[in-house]
Amino acid sequence: MTLTIRPVATRRDRRAFIDLPYRLHRDDPHWVPPLKSEALGLITPEKNGWFSHAKAQLFLAEEDGRPVGRISAHIDTLALTMPAAQGFGPGVGQWGLMEAERQDIFQPLLARAEAWLREQGMTRALGPISMSIWEQPGVLIEGFDHPPTIMMGHNPPSYRGWIEAAGYERVKELLTYDLDILQEFPRLIKRIIKSGEANPRIRIRMVDKKRFEEEAAIILAILNDAWADNWGFVPLTPPEIMDVGVKLKPIVFNDLIRIAELDGRPVAFMITLPDLNEALKPLRGSLLPFGWAKLLLWLRRPQVRTVRVPLMGVVKELQGSRLASQLAFMLIEYTRRASIERYGAVRAEIGWILEDNQGMRSIADALECRINKRYFVYEKTL
Repeated sequence: MTLTIRPVATRRDRRAFIDLPYRLHRDDPHWVPPLKSEALGLITPEKNGWFSHAKAQLFLAEEDGRPVGRISAHIDTLALTMPAAQGFGPGVGQWGLMEAERQDIFQPLLARAEAWLREQGMTRALGPISMSIWEQPGVLIEGFDHPPTIMMGHNPPSYRGWIEAAGYERVKELLTYDLDILQEFPRLIKRIIKSGEANPRIRIRMVDKKRFEEEAAIILAILNDAWADNWGFVPLTPPEIMDVGVKLKPIVFNDLIRIAELDGRPVAFMITLPDLNEALKPLRGSLLPFGWAKLLLWLRRPQVRTVRVPLMGVVKELQGSRLASQLAFMLIEYTRRASIERYGAVRAEIGWILEDNQGMRSIADALECRINKRYFVYEKTL
């Protein structure tokens, strides 16, 4: 059979690009098929605010006209302005959305993505990043025995070896932690929380979904300040926030998203989401014929086994202080109670967390969490 690799150019090409993983992973019991409408929105500039500061080229690999692989090559203009010491910087492009039947398909696909990045003046490649650092960065290298939670990736174990065989070296490890939320926190943590509750300067409040845009702006301001020095940081922009808001608003619940105030000023936040993947997995990527009704019923009052904490942050001026840890423990405890009492959850997944984020890792260790998934991001000089 003849292998050809070509750019995605038509609506039909985009459909083939989206459909491929559903065939490749249909026998993997832990792969969660995303809604095809959401997958299509990710690669459509008019539906993804990330494209307001980025560009991408998608490629399809075909054998005798049959799709057998895919990849994206992309450049984030905001990432190019970031300090090189933080992972991105001038000349750094990315690739992602990688899928292939075999290694001998993946290698020329990756080479084509690299060639496109070189043509755009890039000198180094990071991957996989699909497509923004805020979406699904990294390739799964540990934790294949259970499904991913919402907005986390899942791939076959073979992908790691394929990437490393192409000359890529690990640049960063991303971790997720599993927390048994039915288990009471250690005595010391409970004392820290109780002390915070007695402090009149501290207020932990729920967000108000009716003031969605105002609350989102508060969280965005804290996030962009708190994460500014982290590896891989690229500031979230208003168009991205708007699109993420539309996508996540149905699973945003007031009691699962909290903001911590100190002397009336917002200084920390934590976002917790019911694991939508539990509802999506049986739908096999489609809302038809009756999937929409099942999902709508689930969204009215989600009952889940797992909640995910994708983001939390404390303003930079407080980081490293005892108060920062106290606020984090209080945020986690308040959402833990709500997750159990209202949503029936028994576990939480926290992350991803950078391997060298000692502050967050120390909090996870204090809560007696365990690492349940590891992802690698790789780099290569072009």
